[in-house]
Formats: sequence, structure tokens, C-alpha cells
Amino acid sequence: MRAMLCLLAVLLLGGCIDARYPATLALAPAPSAEASYAAVYPYYLEFCAVSEIRKKPGSAVDISGGGPGGHSVLYLGGVCKAGGGYPEITLCTGDPASQGVGISVNAHYSNANWSAISGRDFFFHGDLAPGEALTAASYARTQARAKAEGALDGIVFHDAVMRDKPDGISARDYRYELSVATDYAIGFGRDRYCARVPVDRARMGAVVAYLNAVNLPYRQGLKAFEWDVLRDNCAHLTHNALAVVGLWRHWPTDRALVVAAFDFPVPKNEFVNLMERVNDVAIDDPEAVWDDRELRGALLVQEWLPTRPGGLAEAERAVADNEMYETDLRLIFFDEAITGHYRRHFKAIFQDPVQTDLRANLDHFSGVYDSILARRALIGQSFDTPARKGFIVAYFDHIAAERAAVDASLRRLGEASRTR
Repeated sequence: MRAMLCLLAVLLLGGCIDARYPATLALAPAPSAEASYAAVYPYYLEFCAVSEIRKKPGSAVDISGGGPGGHSVLYLGGVCKAGGGYPEITLCTGDPASQGVGISVNAHYSNANWSAISGRDFFFHGDLAPGEALTAASYARTQARAKAEGALDGIVFHDAVMRDKPDGISARDYRYELSVATDYAIGFGRDRYCARVPVDRARMGAVVAYLNAVNLPYRQGLKAFEWDVLRDNCAHLTHNALAVVGLWRHWPTDRALVVAAFDFPVPKNEFVNLMERVNDVAIDDPEAVWDDRELRGALLVQEWLPTRPGGLAEAERAVADNEMYETDLRLIFFDEAITGHYRRHFKAIFQDPVQTDLRANLDHFSGVYDSILARRALIGQSFDTPARKGFIVAYFDHIAAERAAVDASLRRLGEASRTR
């Protein structure tokens, strides 16, 4: 698959950039910062581009999957499994800040597009304590916990996958073995780059409904899921879940190959695109918002703009002290050969506190909103047709509401910091 991806990148996009985790990149925030974020934004979508995976030699089940194009997953803060074995999700009934579910697409699945794993820490870190080494014992402990929770029990794998099962391992154990570091315990064998998008309960409910609908025909046996790098890969699902809240256009699946070959999502590119979308759109220029069809629709139909406070990036390496997986891992961009837009912007993301620190992010948007409101009379003069007048009214109503929400978020952040 690597050869195919790189050939397509060279022919269509200009370059296949074999990138490894930068040595200077900051690690994921401490648990206290995670808790503070959830206290301010209990409902959030977290998209993650994750690297290739390579098991160390000697494993009974050799897993070297994904290639340098990697994988993408989605974590939904405030969402829970609906119960039963099959992956179905629902909005949590308890405190949303302490609950969530991880979503992962896997080519091994036959009766589902995606799986659901309860708990952010288990989804990303398995059963490891912070700083604990990944050993054969902790690896087995994590699998035992996943099986005890029945995390994958409702999912059927393709027959072709199961034919490769070694002797001496049960079919159930084999499914859980294949899924480590892809569907749960992601950080055991993959680096990750994640971008968060805070939403409210209603918008999260729309995402939940969309994801359940994606799985429904496979659950009902109407068709079998067939993963396709160009026409239905992991990034199609994560991209389209974000499209539900008006962040960008829907990305069609199952298109003709000749069309899909020129337009398919790539995980690491998606990470950069998402961070641009949540933080870098010029929302202080209402003409730019008007000209952006998706943003104009989000404002007029959904009554919000996804470029707003709370869009933060984080990165975390695979477990360094690691008996099970190689840790020198690749995750490519498909980039322009000359301008290198994705490489440059990726580097800039992690050099800017506005994109990695919640307080800096909130302060930044507070200033943006103040600037817009101070120029309200001047900005609105060019919106003189009925459609544009309706738009500009909705625009300033949104900005004023978001400005007040920033103050409330800063208060919640202060309260959360004082209690930790």
C-alpha cells in the first residue's frame, strides 16, 4: 500500500513526505490539564492522525499495519456506548466531563465500519499508568481488560482475516490481539497528533446519530464493510463526522476510482486542515465568512461558527519504554513539493500557544471578538441586500454570544485550576 500511496502523492499532489515525530515536539498535556479542558468543554470531538504500527520481531502475531499513511481515530467527549456488544453510542446520562468513547475504523471488520471503546485513557493508553513501561505483562493485562469489557465482542471480522489466525490462539483472542494499538491502547504502538473541537450537547447528538447511521446497514446485514484507501478509508469517517457540525464539506465515499484517486483524505493532512479550520479562519472578516459556503451555512442554519475558542492541538509519542512495538515511526504528509504548506503549518501549530494552551486560546479569541464588536458599525455597511442583511445580523449575534461565552469559559477554567 505504501507504494500506491506514494505514487499517487507524487502524481497528484507533488510529494510523499516521510515524516517522523519531531524530537522537539511537546508531549500531550498532563492529566490535570485534560481535566481542566473537560470542565470547560465537556462535549468535544478529538480527531487524531496516528502513525504506522510495527510489532517487534518474535511476536506470535506480527502486526505491521497502515504503512506510513497511518490511521485516524476520533474521540467523543461526553459520549458513551449504548450497551450490548455491537458498537452503538449515545450521549452520556451522567457527568459528560468524565466520560467519552473512542471511535476507530478497521479494515478487518465485516459487520461494522467502526468500533467504540469506552474511556479516553483506555482508548489512548490502555491499562498503563503514566510513565509505566509496556511489557509483555502490561500488554496482556490491557487485552484482558478489553475482553472483560467486551469491547469488540459484537464485531465480526472478515473470513480472510481469520484464516491467518495462528494455531494455539482462540478466534476471540486473535481479534483482540489484532486490534491493539489500532482500536484501543493507541499509544502502545503509534505516535499521535490530535485536534479538539468543542461542541454543545445538541451538536454532539447530531454526530452520534450520524455515526450510528453509518454502522446501521452493516449491523442489519444489508452489506459487508469493505475498507478502501481511496473510496472509504478511516479518514473519510472522521472527516464526515466533523462535517456534521458544519466544519467543512462532506467527503463522498464509494466514488468512481478515477474520481476518488484525485480526492481522498489523508490523516496527517486532515490534522493540519482541522487546526487551520478551528483557529486560522479570518472570522473578523465577515466577507470571508460569507464567501465560505460551509461557514455561511453553519452560521445561518446551525447558528454557530466552528472557528471558535477551544480548538487545541496535542501530540504524544508511542510508549518509549516498549517491549512490544518499534518506536521509530513514520506518518507522511501528501504535500506540495515546492511550497510545503503542510509541513510549514504543522511546525507552526506546535510553536503557537494559542493552538496548544487553553488559556492562551481563550484570551486570543476574547481579543478577536472585542475587535469585531468595536468595528460593528463600519463592518456592517456593505451588507445591504436582504440576504446579506440577515447574514450580518446573525454574524454579530454569534460574535456577541461567543464573547460572553469566553468570559464564562475563563471563569470555569479558573475554578477548575483552583480545585486541582
